Amino acid sequence: MFTGIVTDVGEIASLTPTAQGQLHRLRIACRYDRAFIADGASIACNGVCLTVVASGVESGKTWFDVDAAAETLGMTTAKHWGVGTRLNLERALKIGDELGGHIVAGHADGVATIVSREDLPDMARFVLRTTRDLARFIAVKGSITLDGVSLTVNTVDDVTFSVLIIPHTLTVTTIGGWRAGSEVNIEVDLMARYAARLTEMK
Repeated sequence: MFTGIVTDVGEIASLTPTAQGQLHRLRIACRYDRAFIADGASIACNGVCLTVVASGVESGKTWFDVDAAAETLGMTTAKHWGVGTRLNLERALKIGDELGGHIVAGHADGVATIVSREDLPDMARFVLRTTRDLARFIAVKGSITLDGVSLTVNTVDDVTFSVLIIPHTLTVTTIGGWRAGSEVNIEVDLMARYAARLTEMK
């Protein structure tokens, strides 16, 4: 489990397609302490929970390897990732850690497309569009995870919604580089999903 509070921005150092392109082995450079990255650990990469299969240090910089499988490549923006792509990173939540965002599973539900970006004094407002299936879980003042970042929904209009991004978040995540037309990974709020399921079963 994660909280949607990004703790580093990594960069893909290498990408190797395997299994006839159905699996991508990614090497991600980061600033984490190598001593605290164990094989089998979970790290959210742009909101996608991936398993560490190897790690090390090269030229004084930590790296870790993960595999992105066919489902991940098909459902998320991972299919567009390449060498040099910057990724929001978050290590798995530990018992006793501060829950600064909201409960995030790291299981992206799909993608949302950025409709527009409006730069405001000290903030940025983004309008995004998603599918009708996912839009039903999005509510004003509710939580949403976009590229691994826990955000609060500002407005909702059918299948579009908006978020306001504060300066700190623009600085310490990849959101500062978002542009209209780009796709981002989306994970809807877990509580909203269960509430909808309970309603359906009545």
